[in-house]
Amino acid sequence: MCSPNVKVRRAILNDISAMIALDRQTPNAAHWSPLQYEARVATEKLPMAESLALVAEETSGNEERTTTASSAIVGFLIAHRVDKEWELENVVVGENLRRQGIGSLLAAMLVAHIRNGAGNSIFLEVRESNESARILYRKLGFEEAGRRKGYYTNPPEDGIICRIRL
Repeated sequence: MCSPNVKVRRAILNDISAMIALDRQTPNAAHWSPLQYEARVATEKLPMAESLALVAEETSGNEERTTTASSAIVGFLIAHRVDKEWELENVVVGENLRRQGIGSLLAAMLVAHIRNGAGNSIFLEVRESNESARILYRKLGFEEAGRRKGYYTNPPEDGIICRIRL
């Protein structure tokens, strides 16, 4: 279902402005500061603080990466490792490209990374009202594992904890 012209790669510092732009267009996203994004992108190779920041970008039909990565980014995922468990911290897909498999493609790349020896499970919190995200997570094999009362603010809402073992 995902367009063959959408490719996933590791995020670089130059991608952060496009990631923030997508984040701000998505009410249910974790609205991080530029410094928070920079910390996740810049520390992805440090063994004690491993993060994985991926971006999905539209490419031209000839497989070449665009020269202005920020203009082509249509989605991103950020995860952080804690021992053998990963926390999926943020997944955002541009509004006009949702339900086309981009979120699933990003999650599949995270799972592949983890299965290559980087861990054994993934957990996340999702707003109780974010039914579209909860549907995606169930489709990917996540199971609801608990609830965090009042976890979210603006508006106040419970967080549903989901987990998948790999």
